[in-house]
Amino acid sequence: MKQEHTCSYFENKNNLLRRLRRIEGQIKGIQRMIENEKYCADILIQIAAVRAALNKVGLIILEDHTKGCVAEAIHTSSGDQTINELVDILHKFIK
Repeated sequence: MKQEHTCSYFENKNNLLRRLRRIEGQIKGIQRMIENEKYCADILIQIAAVRAALNKVGLIILEDHTKGCVAEAIHTSSGDQTINELVDILHKFIK
């Protein structure tokens, strides 16, 4: 029988989805700004806001992953492998 996997961000799922819908709206707003040939600086400010919002979503998931999945894996299996995976994820996340 296949084991069910519970995501560590389950308790934040609604919050994350709300944030992502807001980001989606911001992206559509930027598309409209470009279509309407708005001022470059205003578009860049909106792009920075989207980046900040997306980083916040990533940090929430990263925190939940660390406190949930990583902590559980360290207690139940090889801690070195789990730490190495976390470091790889951090490298990719901060690029």
